[in-house]
Amino acid sequence: MVQTPAWPPHSTPRLFVEEALSQGVELRIDGGQAHYLLHVMRLKEGAPVKLFDDRTGEYLATVSATGKRDLVVTVEAKLREREIAPDLWLCQALIKKDRLDWIAEKSCELGIARFVPVLTQRCVADKLKEDRLRSQMIEAAEQCERTALPEIGELSKLDGLLRDWPSGRTLLFCDERGGIPIARALATMPSSKAAILIGPEGGFSDEENAAIRAVPQATPVSLGPRILRADTAAIAAISIWMAVQGDWR
Repeated sequence: MVQTPAWPPHSTPRLFVEEALSQGVELRIDGGQAHYLLHVMRLKEGAPVKLFDDRTGEYLATVSATGKRDLVVTVEAKLREREIAPDLWLCQALIKKDRLDWIAEKSCELGIARFVPVLTQRCVADKLKEDRLRSQMIEAAEQCERTALPEIGELSKLDGLLRDWPSGRTLLFCDERGGIPIARALATMPSSKAAILIGPEGGFSDEENAAIRAVPQATPVSLGPRILRADTAAIAAISIWMAVQGDWR
């Protein structure tokens, strides 16, 4: 018996779009996305495309017209609702841009809800290109079939972040100087609303360390006996949280 091929095929390209999606909507796609669809994937009229908008979910569309540098797609049907992301923030001190890009990409894949860039005394950078971070997250979400993108918070100085810390959110302070083993801390954590705080390449200063520990919602945690680089620490901590408190359970 001949089996009916899966539709849409697993090879169907998948894109994030800024426009709100719904059945019957027509979208014009240009720029880099059009180049990818037309000249890399070589799509023709009638070809399927998956779209998501970070608002309503994921949709199946078909190419209804093509040009040299753009194409039009028509939304045919809704495939999935927007996912509900675990309520986890990553508060990440600025580090070298290539490593920060990597953290943005991988933290999106792992399912965080919010990315908060933080400026500390030992940061090697003091500026942030939010559009660069967002593009890393979009590419990760497109490839890993996420239907939600992490929100990117404004660049905050550490003292301001701590001063305005929300009362109902646990702050897991990953401290290379020592703390409660993170898995043990998570097992007794009273709230599912949490954030992970990761320092810069040089770590937090003594003054900053004391200020973080003084926050009532802060819990200093250890990521084991080895000192981890900032990017490794971020991904390790997110992974442990997802396994114990998040949607890996």
